[in-house]
Amino acid sequence: MTANDASPHHLQLTRDGQLRHFLTLDGLDRALLTDILDTADSFIEVGERSIKKVPLLRGRTVVNLFFESSTRTRSTFELAAKRLSADVLNLDISTSATSKGESLSDTLLNLEAMASDMFVVRHSQSGAPHFIAESVTPGVAIINAGDGRHAHPTQAMLDMLTIRQHKGQFEGLKVAIVGDVLHSRVARSQIRALNVLGAEEVRVIAPGTLLPNDVESLGCKVEYDMTRGMSDLDVVIMLRLQKERMEGALLPSEREFYRLYGLNQEKLALAHPECIVMHPGPINRGVEIESAVADGPQSVILNQVTNGIAIRMAVMSMAMGGQVAERQHKLSERGQA
Repeated sequence: MTANDASPHHLQLTRDGQLRHFLTLDGLDRALLTDILDTADSFIEVGERSIKKVPLLRGRTVVNLFFESSTRTRSTFELAAKRLSADVLNLDISTSATSKGESLSDTLLNLEAMASDMFVVRHSQSGAPHFIAESVTPGVAIINAGDGRHAHPTQAMLDMLTIRQHKGQFEGLKVAIVGDVLHSRVARSQIRALNVLGAEEVRVIAPGTLLPNDVESLGCKVEYDMTRGMSDLDVVIMLRLQKERMEGALLPSEREFYRLYGLNQEKLALAHPECIVMHPGPINRGVEIESAVADGPQSVILNQVTNGIAIRMAVMSMAMGGQVAERQHKLSERGQA
């Protein structure tokens, strides 16, 4: 797979297939996803050192552009960049020039003029990071930290790293994603990653009102009954109810949702005895998951948080390497012209 392929998803890659932006998992093959996981694995031990730094992004400037609030995601991106020795700027969108009428393009072009090397972008509009990478600042590495309902690729990859650490491989695994799939960019990225990496079966378990119309086309099986859906699972991933995105009465009540789809010890017992429990956070205890399960021996939720830093270090270092390689290639072409 190379950047010369017709698919627009290959905007993410250099002409020799290196990562230069990380916008979506669509169009990325198994070898590249495995390379991201392997690179992240090599960064795990950095967090265990007394001095938690490596010099891979020394002298580089990373700008966190969060048009949506997310303390957890922004914090892990900031930690990841600092552990790579980058200089980090957290732009407060609420007080930036965009709140005074300046266009998004002008804001980004001004930041690029300040010699920024990477933008980490979280935006409520699906496709915003892709637009920035393609049309505004293609020479700056763009990392998608979540866009609308579209994608959250780093969250999906930290989940894949967590699964691989506990299960060894993806072949033969039965994985279920439970809850608010309709509003979840995480679920879409998870389904894509699981299929590319070779999981045997991906299920989504939810009421019909919380499933997109085309959900099966994403590469998963639909189950409306959680009792049946939990059978023989190796991994169960609970999703947060995104009440802030819901329009209209999609649920009778949170209590009713918990009764039918909340993960408690009784429902977990229907899965494989060594089934692991995951949640991208933040957790709504007593709505999506029982505290005894969230804090129990099968829960790997805090491992996900730890792995988030390593995955983001991997993606940031790989994308920066791809940008540098692309610039060198263009300079070489100009020299030969």
